[in-house]
This record gives sequence, structure tokens and C-alpha cells, in this order.
Amino acid sequence: MQQWLAELSQLDVGEILLDEPLSKYTTWKIGGPADAMITPGDTAQLANLVAALHRRQIPWMIIGKGSNLLVSDKGIRGVVIKLGREFEEIGFQGTEAWAGGAASLVRLSIMAGKQGLTGLEFAGGIPGTVGGAVCMNAGAHGSDLSRIFKSAEIVLETGELVTCSAEEMRFSYRHSILQEQPAIMARACLELKKGDRLEIAAAMAAYKDRRRKTQPLQQPCAGSVFRNPPGDYSARLIEAAGLKGLRVGGAEVSGLHANFIINTGQATAEDVLSLIEQIKDTIASKYGVQLVPEVFFVGDR
Repeated sequence: MQQWLAELSQLDVGEILLDEPLSKYTTWKIGGPADAMITPGDTAQLANLVAALHRRQIPWMIIGKGSNLLVSDKGIRGVVIKLGREFEEIGFQGTEAWAGGAASLVRLSIMAGKQGLTGLEFAGGIPGTVGGAVCMNAGAHGSDLSRIFKSAEIVLETGELVTCSAEEMRFSYRHSILQEQPAIMARACLELKKGDRLEIAAAMAAYKDRRRKTQPLQQPCAGSVFRNPPGDYSARLIEAAGLKGLRVGGAEVSGLHANFIINTGQATAEDVLSLIEQIKDTIASKYGVQLVPEVFFVGDR
């Protein structure tokens, strides 16, 4: 490991941190150390980095705000990439919104509303980055990113920068092509519509109030743990099965929202994984429904 790290340090790839605890970067506040965390400050550094890792066959992954991620207690071997400040930029031109992969989705939705642009109200409570939202085709309140997505600048594992259309992204429920191939979204263009600022603000306020009343936002969690099965809701099934409050170690099914698992203080990744399996087994046994996790588990068990 020391050799390839020494080689990377000689390249223009950004800040390098060794043995960085990933619990600092996930909303669950869970996760062991990464061998290295590298923060490229711009697209050129990002391209240099992924191309170098590809040449050396060094494993890597991208992390945003860690809001949909469960990291192993043992951490992650290889490199974790976290996009730097240039990737947090947001801009508007007409009805188009441009945002870097590390830009806050909540901030983007608020700024769009102030511009009198509608289409992002649903995203005002999704605590992730634009890059993560595109990768996951994040959605809420009956809408998702695919409905407003126009194009994106993507850095391939070879370092090549390409532009992908909505069709090329192969969006489906909580899915995009970025989950199928090693690539990183540097910047996205979204197509919004002109709207009334007051109506947009009112809709976002209503969504915010609903979340505050129904989700455990003050406790470490990762949002919805399971995808909704066709024609039903995972939260309804979990609550009907009497699993609210079920606990393994420091991980607990929220009493406020049954599809949330909270870290009560000292939860480990193994606690969360064990609780997920208990929930899946119970729902399969009681209702014959196979719940599919919406969160990603990364690292070694």
C-alpha cells in the first residue's frame, strides 16, 4: 500500500488523508477507516486520480454526504474519493440549473425556489449530494431526479470526461447507470420550469413540516432503509409486524418511522446489518414480501 500511496502523492490529485475514520462522513455515524481518503479539488484532479487508480488497479469508491451508506466496522480498503469545493458550485441559466456532484441537494432546491423555478420541491428534505441523488435517482413525494434531469458530465474510470443524456443514464426506481459502472458524476444539468416563488416556498414548507413530524431527523440515521415494494410501503409492513422499537445493540427501528433505523449512540455496522436481516426475515415470513434494502453496504464484514 505504501508504494502506491507514495506514487499518488506525486501526482496532482488533491488532498490525501490516511486511515481516515468514515464514521465522520456518514449520517449513521458508523464506519471504520479508509486506507486513504482523497479530495480532488476540480475536474482535472479528479480525472488524474481515477486514471491513476485505474492504471494501478487500486479499488476506489465515491462518497458524498454518506446519507445512504452503511460502512463496515472494518473500514474500506483502497481509496475513498470525496469531491472538493469546486464540485459544490451551483448556477442557473434560464430554466436550467447546473450543480456539481458535491453540491447539497437541499441547498439546490432552496436556491431554485428563490429563482422562481419549480420541479425540485420534492428534494428539499433529501440530505445528500446532487451526485448521490443522480446515482440513486433519489425521489420523494411522487417525483424523482429522472423527471428533471437533462444531462451530466461524467468522469469514467480511465479519466475520460463524457456527457451523458437522460436516456443514457438508464434511470429506473432508485437506480441509474452509475450503479453499474465505475464512474463519477462531476456536474449535472437539470431542466426546471418557471413557477410562483410563494407557491414553491409553501410546498417546500409543507414537506418540511411533514418530515419533521414523521421522521427521526434529530438522530443519526440514513433515511429509508428499504425500497417500497410494488403497491405497498415498507414502513407500513414493518409497523404492522410490530417491529417498531426492535433493537440490536445500538441500532433500533425508529418509533417515529418504521422504515428508519437509528443509531442510539454506539451502533456498529454489524448491529444495523443484523437488524436489517431480522426485519427482512419477519416481513418475508408474515407477508411473503421480500424487502430490498435501499441503503448500500460497503467494506468487508
